[in-house]
Amino acid sequence: MTGLRTALPKRAWLRIYRVAGALTAMSVALSIILTNMFMEIFSAGINVQGLAVSILMPLGLGGPMVLFLMLKHEQLRHANQQLERLATTDWLTSCLNRGAFTGAVTRHLARRHVPAGLDSGALLIVDADDFKSVNDRFGHDSGDEALRQIADAIREALRSTDLVGRLGGEEFGIFLAGTDLAAADHVAERVRRAVSSIRFRPNDVDCPLSVSIGGAAYATSAQFSDLYRLADQRLYEAKNTGRDRVAMMQAA
Repeated sequence: MTGLRTALPKRAWLRIYRVAGALTAMSVALSIILTNMFMEIFSAGINVQGLAVSILMPLGLGGPMVLFLMLKHEQLRHANQQLERLATTDWLTSCLNRGAFTGAVTRHLARRHVPAGLDSGALLIVDADDFKSVNDRFGHDSGDEALRQIADAIREALRSTDLVGRLGGEEFGIFLAGTDLAAADHVAERVRRAVSSIRFRPNDVDCPLSVSIGGAAYATSAQFSDLYRLADQRLYEAKNTGRDRVAMMQAA
């Protein structure tokens, strides 16, 4: 998504109608009460004409005004939500962008009170193998499509609670909270196999895709910079020992 969508979703329209209806009903009720009070003071009480005016005035004037104000409020809220999503999402792959991914992992690692079972975790760095050749052979549009398919394969191999971000170029980051070294290695292998199984055929030409993955797991606490450095070292090892493989280590 590279721009803002102006159409409001269904749930926004339901919220508009619900709030506008409630406020209008409250206005009608208040109008009837006040009209009755004034009529009791200045005359023998409310009559049919007074009752009709007390109902129709809020409906005719207040209802449309409340509806208009609610519509503008929801449009502004919807636009702000999209802007926030654009600011944290990589436009090509729909993963978190580097800043959002790094920030989310850093905040998790900095939490003082971590729920039981989430005090361990792992950082994986995933890098597409020989990706320059894809761009050189088929063009950058095909390269972009390959990155989208790689990102989709990564997400499908993860839990909904795992974080995935595009760190730049053909490099992705994965953060697995509450995961030990063995489980992280299993996830990394699942990601590697998922990417290898992609059938990528730009211009009807088979173009196998693969990734190398380096990872670092921690048991109790860690800093993002330390995890990234160790995972990057393991990625370098995976690249230099044949590619399309996983290299993991336990952080001290």
